[in-house]
Amino acid sequence: MKKKIALIYGGNSEEAGISIQSGRNVSRNINREKYDVYEVLLRGVDWLVLNPSGEDVEEELPQRCLDALCAGAVGAGVQVDKSDFSFVHDGGKVKFDMAFIMIHGTPGENGLLQGYLEMMGVPYNTCSAYVSAITFDKHSCKRFIEHAGIRMAKDVFIRRGSGYNPQEIVAELGLPVFVKPTNGGSSFGITKVKRVEDLEAAVELVFKEYDSVIIEESIVGRELTNGIYQDGDKLVKLPVTEIVTTREFFDYEAKYLGESQEICPADIPCGLTARIQETTEKIYKYMGCSGLVRMDYIVRGEEIFFLETNTVPGMTPMSLVPAQVRAAGISVGEFVNTLIENIR
Repeated sequence: MKKKIALIYGGNSEEAGISIQSGRNVSRNINREKYDVYEVLLRGVDWLVLNPSGEDVEEELPQRCLDALCAGAVGAGVQVDKSDFSFVHDGGKVKFDMAFIMIHGTPGENGLLQGYLEMMGVPYNTCSAYVSAITFDKHSCKRFIEHAGIRMAKDVFIRRGSGYNPQEIVAELGLPVFVKPTNGGSSFGITKVKRVEDLEAAVELVFKEYDSVIIEESIVGRELTNGIYQDGDKLVKLPVTEIVTTREFFDYEAKYLGESQEICPADIPCGLTARIQETTEKIYKYMGCSGLVRMDYIVRGEEIFFLETNTVPGMTPMSLVPAQVRAAGISVGEFVNTLIENIR
């Protein structure tokens, strides 16, 4: 009997639309001879099965449904029964055997959805709730792995309501600095500050939406990223990608609106590639990651600086990890089904 997969996308962050694109691409590459795939759009308390009969989902339906939910209207689909992670169709109950989380941001990348699935005893494809919560918070992640000897940019952490002195921060970190929400994704809310008099406004901008901020020194170098995933007893380290953009940094427009160039494999010495991949593996093991993870770096000369961990990296046709998979000579279909086969 084929296992029933809940492919969950959408979510409650600004990345919900990108999450849909990632989820749809994953759906197109799952082996239907082995799995029944039910696409679940999650937005707030609405967890909607868009194809309760297991049929193909109309291409525009998920985004239309998300738009309706965001507007306070009723979305299409059948509600998931959260008491046992099932749904009812044609008078019968359908229980999911596993979940494939494709939500970028909350609640799919910060451990909330993982925590629910762990309570329900449902296996899923990402890092655990505990690891996801740590990695999603930039400050917590950096404090966790600094004891592993990983080099990182210097930073200052500020909680909403606590005092701070812009002059003291600039004296410690220099200029420019990056002001970031500690638990935001896809470069939303990030500001590059070049003048001390602009720092307070950048911090307060973050506080309009988030409770904490991390201010990091600017390291001038090459931006590189590297995916890694579990396949049985081995870790597969994907090729390294270099990101080149004419923008100030790799922000949302650079990521999703075509204002960057991704070079994979990166045109860097073999020794540097190996060191980046070794660093990725070291962090993956040290943090206790599982499933697919992507690590981002800045490289200055021969120095490798860790930026952040992505535990639900983008899987759109144009995303970084699928490009790394193709560069490794692996089909996206083979890759996606390997991820599913390794769900425990």
